[in-house]
Order: sequence, then C-alpha cells, then structure tokens
Amino acid sequence: MPGNTEQMRSPCALATCRQPKVEAKYLAQIIVMGVQVVGRAFARALQQEFAASRAAADARGRAGHQSAAASNLSGLSLQEAQQILNVSKLSPEEIQKNYEHLFKVNDKSVGGSFYLQSKVVRAKERLEEELRIQAQEDREREQPPKT
Repeated sequence: MPGNTEQMRSPCALATCRQPKVEAKYLAQIIVMGVQVVGRAFARALQQEFAASRAAADARGRAGHQSAAASNLSGLSLQEAQQILNVSKLSPEEIQKNYEHLFKVNDKSVGGSFYLQSKVVRAKERLEEELRIQAQEDREREQPPKT
C-alpha cells in the first residue's frame, strides 16, 4: 500500500507545484494589460488636452490682440473675470456694484479671504481694461478714414 499512496501523492504534488507558475503567468498578463489600458487612456487624455489648448489659442487669436494682451497682463481671461464678478454683459455700473459687494464680503476683518478679495480686484481690473479697449475700438470706427 505504501506504493499506492506515493503514486497518488505524486500527481497532486506536481499539480500544486505547477499551479504557482500558472498563477504568476496570469498575474503578469493582467499587470501588462492593465499598464496598456492606463497608457492608452493617458495618451487619449493628452491628445484631448492638446486639442483643447489649440482651440483655446485659436479663440484667443480671434478675440483680438489687445484683449489677449490684457488677459496675459491680468492673468485672467475675459470670461473668468465675468464669472468672478457675476456679470453677463460689460456694464460699468453692474461691474462696480458687484465688485463692491464681493470686496466687502471677502474682507479679512469679517472672516473673508484675502486671496478671493485679490481675485475680485483682478477681475474688476480686467473688465475695466476690456471696457477701455471696446471704447477705443468704437472711437476708431467712428472716425472717418484719413485720406
């Protein structure tokens, strides 16, 4: 009988010896596939970011050179400044009213944030610059061409 038990053990022993090698192989395949999936997703995200960057650059190019320069100086785009001050159209009265309110609300003495207060100031400066640019363009359009 001892021979029978050895014969029974040897196939089981071989199967258990092979099992970790098979598991390691599958684990390696899973890791490789996971890295490939993450790599593809990263590449797609990078392509989308480049496309969005190109679109934003094209939009800035169409917006006019002075407006783009004003965005670069203030660090805010026109749309960002409008969102910060919650104005839809460029109205000096609405800009001033919202500026005063947001400046007071974000004052440090009433528990506000200096960072937000400075964003409000920069947004107001950006919108005022845009108003100045528009006024200058309107004056240039109204003047007859010099001949």
